[in-house]
Amino acid sequence: MSGFGRADGLYRRLCAASAAPWHAYTWHPFVQGLADGTLPPAAFRRYLVQDYLFLVQFCRAFALAAYKAESFPAFRAKIEAVSGLLHETTMHLGYCAEWGIPEAAILAEPEAAETVAYTRWVLDRGIAGDILDLEVALAPCTIGYGEIARLIEASPTRNRDANAYESWIAMYAGTEYQALAAGAADRLDALGESHGGAARLPALSADFAKAAQLEADFWQMGLRAA
Repeated sequence: MSGFGRADGLYRRLCAASAAPWHAYTWHPFVQGLADGTLPPAAFRRYLVQDYLFLVQFCRAFALAAYKAESFPAFRAKIEAVSGLLHETTMHLGYCAEWGIPEAAILAEPEAAETVAYTRWVLDRGIAGDILDLEVALAPCTIGYGEIARLIEASPTRNRDANAYESWIAMYAGTEYQALAAGAADRLDALGESHGGAARLPALSADFAKAAQLEADFWQMGLRAA
């Protein structure tokens, strides 16, 4: 069970309702390879390139969330999140360079089918629905990476010695990202209360499960490059 959100809140209810796809995503073989350091470098490089293209589209999704925001403070927070994501794209390019992937190669790479499927689905949910629909579609990414870092740190197979993925793990297990994930879960719980989450649980759970499945597909896309 998640450590984020309230025990009776929407976020944990969504996790419980989508237990199988949630586990398939958060403890995917790709994640297990990160934890024990056995993930083939080619798989990680493929993931890194597509993750940059993914972030570009998620900037659009967060901009849409600002437009759909339920209040001016929420609007302002989402605009700040967009700014943070834009900064993250620049940092991501630097991280890719450390793995021997030049910016020109990333920008020349077409989006994988899995990248398109996931990001466009999120945007479609945001356009068709309200702010709660969009936040539920975003949650497996924004909160899920915090959950994954916790699972990695708690894993009995966790390898900290000569693990090429240590800096990636540290970023998501660190205080800053853990606070971001906790805040996103709290926000989802609050939106669940203000936007009728209990009455909408079946539809929201289906969307949450779909997002988790698309996240797992994204990991699998990386593994196929190994």
